[in-house]
Amino acid sequence: MEQPLPASPPAPAGKTIRQRIGAYRLFWWFAIITLTVDQLTKFWIVHTLPFPSYGPGQWIPVIDGFFHLVHVGNTGAAWSLFTGKSTLLAGLAFVTLGAIYYWRRTLGLKERWMQLSFGLLCGGIVGNLIDRLAYKHVVDFLDFHFGDYIYPTFNIADSGIVVGVVIYFILTLRQPTETPSVEK
Repeated sequence: MEQPLPASPPAPAGKTIRQRIGAYRLFWWFAIITLTVDQLTKFWIVHTLPFPSYGPGQWIPVIDGFFHLVHVGNTGAAWSLFTGKSTLLAGLAFVTLGAIYYWRRTLGLKERWMQLSFGLLCGGIVGNLIDRLAYKHVVDFLDFHFGDYIYPTFNIADSGIVVGVVIYFILTLRQPTETPSVEK
């Protein structure tokens, strides 16, 4: 008499939304923290200093002659590149966020350090995107002077983006490259 084949184990149920989001827990933490700190500091600046506030008596000296808090707007990107192209840059931000989501597996976003990198990056992108939609420019307020040189004014979102990109480049440079094995 033939024995019936053993029943195959039940197919694993799909992961719940909570489990899928939980797989990217560090990404969400860093994105939310970056976005929150960015928006809270910008809210404070917008409600504390006149716009624009780039002159003596209109800024808050933190370290006099070196670091001031100001209230300026940037309709461009870093170092005022693409000035006046805020709508284009907002569209680019949406495309970038969509691309990161689409290629999240290829980018290795389940790895802890990649989650840190992209959490900072995405939190910064969303922070500046909110500004572009709300004010038609990005609110910048961190102003550093090095003698006669004035570094371009920036914000917390910009810092998140730069640090996130630097971490990403370090991670990609440190990853071992696979070399094809040669059989003898």
